[in-house]
Amino acid sequence: MEQNKHHSYNTKELPKGCQYCVKGEKVVLFVTGKCPRKCYFCPVSDHKFGNDVIYANERDVKSFDDIVKEAKVMDAKGAGITGGDPLMKLERTCEYITKLKEMFGKEFHIHLYTSLNLVTEKTLQQLYDAGLDEIRFHFDLDDTKFWDRVTLARKHDWDVGVEIPCIPNKEKEMREMIDFIHDKVQFVNLNELEVADNELSKLNEMGYKVKDRLSYGVQDSVQAGVRLIQYGKEKGYSLGIHLCTAKLKDSVQLANRLQREAEGMKKPFDLVDSEGMLTRGAVYLPELCPGFGYREKLKEIDSPIMEKLEKLYDEIKEDCQLQENELFLDRKKPRLLLSVKNTKLYKEILKEMGLKVAIVTEYPTADQLEMEVEFL
Repeated sequence: MEQNKHHSYNTKELPKGCQYCVKGEKVVLFVTGKCPRKCYFCPVSDHKFGNDVIYANERDVKSFDDIVKEAKVMDAKGAGITGGDPLMKLERTCEYITKLKEMFGKEFHIHLYTSLNLVTEKTLQQLYDAGLDEIRFHFDLDDTKFWDRVTLARKHDWDVGVEIPCIPNKEKEMREMIDFIHDKVQFVNLNELEVADNELSKLNEMGYKVKDRLSYGVQDSVQAGVRLIQYGKEKGYSLGIHLCTAKLKDSVQLANRLQREAEGMKKPFDLVDSEGMLTRGAVYLPELCPGFGYREKLKEIDSPIMEKLEKLYDEIKEDCQLQENELFLDRKKPRLLLSVKNTKLYKEILKEMGLKVAIVTEYPTADQLEMEVEFL
């Protein structure tokens, strides 16, 4: 079976939510780490799982304005709501759906992932009334007691699907699931199973192996998915089956999102590469520069540090004769940013001031994670 242009496999047109995602047009809204299940393949980080935290992509959300800010930065056309299980915080989830529709319009496409554990007629009605466009259920292959609840979603005029990881040694159970849902939902998404570096994931302990040293994808997950697509075809089922590969997520979906974010995050002097990475000059205080414990130090920024940087901003702008758009005070990661050219040109002046000077390449995301730091 041949891959499509997105490096995945599908029998019908991709679900609408996926169509936005592959173009990097959806903000990922993590509404809570709370969840009624503890799946042995869960990819959610230890920092998030079980904790009531909220993120819009990599942005730590303290208010709805943070979500709006992230959506605007990447010029989002929709949102994918996930967790944990968003139904654990149903009121919050519905509030966000309603507000996003009000802010960006009815055409702003919103899909949501949930287990069946908390699904009732009432919870689904609330999600539908809030404006949800598409709902995706995560079936438990080891316990069928909640499976019937998927039929409750058919009462509403929205897109209904199922999304699960494609687990190689669960082909029998996945075929049984497809037999059960083929006339109840419009699509099923099979995600290539990946090993996660967290406490919940037990895949390594259970003997699952990655397919090669450069991938987190599990051996035979894609092959099992292809066999399931063939199974659906042989049975003549009308539902669409989409096998979403790790390559699609990393090389297409994430890359496209980063490009969109780069356009919204870049300063006038930043260099943007084909992967959306930003390269710029950075000036750090010696007590707060990339190195051991840097991320922890960023959590404890105090007023004296910002006052010191504000004073340095004025001094550097005057000593180096820089314009307003040539020097930027980064309050998120306390430092000063400027072009690569000016960093190299004025590095001696900056170093004489007792500052650390570097050329950095980093993600265009809210956390601005460094990929490379070259001190001059």
